[in-house]
Amino acid sequence: MRIGITCYPTYGGSGVVATELGIELAALGHEVHFISYSQPFRLNGRSEGIYYHEVPVSNYPLFEFPPYDLALASRMAEVAEYYSLDLLHVHYAIPHSVSALLARQMLASRGRRLPFVTTLHGTDITLVGLDRSYLPITRYGIQESDGVTSISNYLKEKTFQDFDVVRPIETITNFVNCDVYMPIKDAAARAEARLRLAKPDEAILMHLSNFRPVKRVVDAVKIFARVAKEQPARLVLVGDGPDRSAAEWLAHDLGIQCRVHFLGKQERVNELLPLADLLLMPSELESFGLAALEAMACKVPAIATRVGGVPELIDEGTTGLLFEVGDVGAMAAGALELLHDRTRLEEMRKAARKAAQKRFCATLVVPQYVRFYEQILAADA
Repeated sequence: MRIGITCYPTYGGSGVVATELGIELAALGHEVHFISYSQPFRLNGRSEGIYYHEVPVSNYPLFEFPPYDLALASRMAEVAEYYSLDLLHVHYAIPHSVSALLARQMLASRGRRLPFVTTLHGTDITLVGLDRSYLPITRYGIQESDGVTSISNYLKEKTFQDFDVVRPIETITNFVNCDVYMPIKDAAARAEARLRLAKPDEAILMHLSNFRPVKRVVDAVKIFARVAKEQPARLVLVGDGPDRSAAEWLAHDLGIQCRVHFLGKQERVNELLPLADLLLMPSELESFGLAALEAMACKVPAIATRVGGVPELIDEGTTGLLFEVGDVGAMAAGALELLHDRTRLEEMRKAARKAAQKRFCATLVVPQYVRFYEQILAADA
């Protein structure tokens, strides 16, 4: 198949999943065309079967805000026609599904059919789409899609509930390449690699996000501060965003800045995650929890919040621990309990990796997308 993929190319879960999906599809022999305003950050180099098409946006003085959605629709139609795409797969409903709808209509006027699939990722439904000014157009884009998928059952049910959608939605979870995200098997090699971040007797707690308020990165610092009082440890924060300054100042005010490392955005997080003992994911809401899955695949359990789709990913007490939002005391106590009970921590590490392999590996999930595409194309024939 020839598949067009559109996503937000910046640092965030939807862009990561869309990019990884394209890479996996290309590895299966499909031709993948990314259409966006910049190259997705995880799209490194030029892999065989993968092409990138930039969306140029004109800044006319008449426009107070550049009309990206219209430029995107036009570029989608151009790429689809020139490269004979079979379908478009857009990630994040706003504005991508509406742009795909316009592209489909543009090509239909010339006698060519271009079906499109929309994948709902989270904040396009839980935050942006529920804004009254966007709700009607979000609902319309979902309804008019040829196929809709959701990354969790939680998000699917919330879409039905909040948007009064009457069309079917298929749950296809996020996934991870278990051959890329994997533990360091040699204990000596792992111990040596950990020395880049911590002393031999120090535990490593890690947080990975885009540092938006919903991720509650400040809570990660608070949790660590309590852990550090009783256990030699380091906190490694991977990512960047609007709450970084607040987290930095809190670490300074608590006197722990020398043990908190802000690494910024990192492309090869698969090389960092295996070095951690625990992942901290104290989010206010997660429609799935991709960071936790990537950590699980690397044999790292998560201290997370019992929100959204997280309980669908983490088996509480077996592959991680779940707590109420904002309960930093309980999360710190849970982390300390595991760090002090190395036998239980090792059992949980093994269970986390096993769960990722059995349910969420790309080899299991990507074929579900391929079958979904085939269903859409067969219905359209």
